[in-house]
Amino acid sequence: QVQLVESGGGLVQPGGSLRLSCVASRSIFSIYAMGWYRQAPGKQRELVAAITSGSRINYADFVQGRFTISSDNAKNTVYLQMNSLKPEDTALYVCNAKLVTMSTYDYWGQGTQVTVSS
Repeated sequence: QVQLVESGGGLVQPGGSLRLSCVASRSIFSIYAMGWYRQAPGKQRELVAAITSGSRINYADFVQGRFTISSDNAKNTVYLQMNSLKPEDTALYVCNAKLVTMSTYDYWGQGTQVTVSS
């Protein structure tokens, strides 16, 4: 199992930046992939970005070069640097860890709220 704790959300003006952090309770070397998802009110949860233990990275199309996902293995932490934020980026951002053994197991954090508004 793995517990995930997110931080770094808040209120920011359009065009601003935020850096989200997700701390895992175990070494992220042992985790197949970690990612950030978001869910806005009335919408389905969607992938924002993900990074595998082999450092392969995947971004959603709407990121358009504005966000960067990275990891610090020594701190068991995954970051999401978000620049040029737009009002439509407003959502609850949730960290995900995907463990693969005989099956695939998904673990989720509680999320951190990002609000982009003037």
